[in-house]
Amino acid sequence: MDSQKIGFMQGRLSPIRDGRIQSFPWNSWQDEFKIAPTIFLKKIEWTIDSENFSSNPLITPDGQSEINRLKTTFNLVIPSVTCDYFMENPPWKSNSSRTFSGLESVLSGMAKIGARILVIPLVDNSTIPASISNNEIRKFFDPIRDLLLREDLKIAFESDLRPDLLSDFMSEFDDECFGVNYDIGNSASLGFDPTEEFEAIGDRVINVHVKDRVLGGSTVPLGEGSADFPKVFNCLFIHGYMGNLIMQTARSRSGNHAEALSTYRTQIMNWIRATT
Repeated sequence: MDSQKIGFMQGRLSPIRDGRIQSFPWNSWQDEFKIAPTIFLKKIEWTIDSENFSSNPLITPDGQSEINRLKTTFNLVIPSVTCDYFMENPPWKSNSSRTFSGLESVLSGMAKIGARILVIPLVDNSTIPASISNNEIRKFFDPIRDLLLREDLKIAFESDLRPDLLSDFMSEFDDECFGVNYDIGNSASLGFDPTEEFEAIGDRVINVHVKDRVLGGSTVPLGEGSADFPKVFNCLFIHGYMGNLIMQTARSRSGNHAEALSTYRTQIMNWIRATT
């Protein structure tokens, strides 16, 4: 792991909209490309939700061209996309054919901008219900596998399952196309032990969200919650994790979001150095 792997969730350099900690920054998404290099950030994880889904720049040809122009101009990469659209429209609660079509559109857009990992949240509104089997969920994603292989893309599931159950779930999916997005804050909020988690699924982790949450509670600034960051980073190091560290961190209390991300980046760099 090194500092070049640190990135941020799109929207974290924009004003908070409607009290939401995360949403697509419609009025300022281009500005984030300009701001990020000033605080030594080179990676953005795109976010797409249900709001104006078909107009998201990731989906439209003009938007994709503008994204690629901005990437080149500011020397940034977009390695991954968080699909909050799926969390808001899980197939077991929504029209599954519409959800499937939306995922195809997102994956096609990713191929056009060079993004390689699609984070699928299986938490909150899209938590897997007990009535749905792992096999049924795998069958929903099976038709997407050819597109993943053709475009060299992967899906990373973010889940609130216990480590042993998540291991069982992932056994339904091949590691050529599917992996795990490990969310540090979510695991801390659920009271999971990082050592047990990485023993169960460490070899399937392909993306990491860095945030802090209190046990059973909400997101707080890094170091103020229940996450054991030294233990987590040691687990990442032991398991040879070489992927990205995406800051999905608490928003600035003062509104200075660039300063907050810069501070968080320094904290993460210190945890990385402590493991090497």
